[in-house]
Amino acid sequence: MTDLDFSRPAKRSIYDPAMAMEFFASVGKPETVAQGSTLFSENEKSNRLLLRRDKMYLLLEGEVSLIAKNSLLGTVKKGEIFGEMASISQMPRSATAVTNTPCRVIGIDDKQFKAALRRMPEFALMLMSVMIGRVREAVARLRPVGAPSAGALRESAVFDKAAMGILAHALEQTRVSHERGAVLIKEGRAGVLMYVVLEGRLAVSIKGKLVEKIGPGGVFGEMALVERTPRLATVTAETACSLLAVGRNTFLDLIKASPDFAVSLLGAVGERARFIASYRAQGG
Repeated sequence: MTDLDFSRPAKRSIYDPAMAMEFFASVGKPETVAQGSTLFSENEKSNRLLLRRDKMYLLLEGEVSLIAKNSLLGTVKKGEIFGEMASISQMPRSATAVTNTPCRVIGIDDKQFKAALRRMPEFALMLMSVMIGRVREAVARLRPVGAPSAGALRESAVFDKAAMGILAHALEQTRVSHERGAVLIKEGRAGVLMYVVLEGRLAVSIKGKLVEKIGPGGVFGEMALVERTPRLATVTAETACSLLAVGRNTFLDLIKASPDFAVSLLGAVGERARFIASYRAQGG
């Protein structure tokens, strides 16, 4: 399954349906949806000029199928979240959601999501755990040979210059520097910090193969905020670099102060999952 547009709990996630219910109910209301209804369609995109915003959903009762390119990708069950990535990232929908039975759902848009995060910032960690579980599943299926071509490599950046200035000022005490060639995190080892790149460029490799480059505004090591499992990748400094080293408590404080921070990071985690799944699908 390469579609990543719904939050079906991964094997190692910390998904809690009760927390999801509390989160969605804090800003949204249940609604009944008839059998055979389409909640959203593949390639659909929000249009804020027309006051149409993408929603993510919590399924309270019933069953929903997710379909892409006329193939069934999966089935959403009671207590699960779906459709979150399009709402967070403002990207087109990667699947169509159709109700198999009469359903009850709570749908919330991006504005409601941010409002709920102010009340329950720990939900961001849970959602990250679900996304990270999908990254781990995709990485586990990567073949040990081959690497993307130079043109296929992406350079990730999560925060723009304005956001970077705010973060650098707020987290000045967490700033660290590394010389060219330094290995900042090592595949298979434990870690407790996430890093935000202020200056410099770093290379990310999985199973000895280069898969991504990270420049200013980029983020890596975010899985350490959620789980204490071994690192999935090795990150090496290609140039001298300056970074912010962010721990779990600092992360939660940032979310309370600025839900936009969490939305940006969640979008980056989702895009990383999509990229790795796409690379795997192409025979990487």
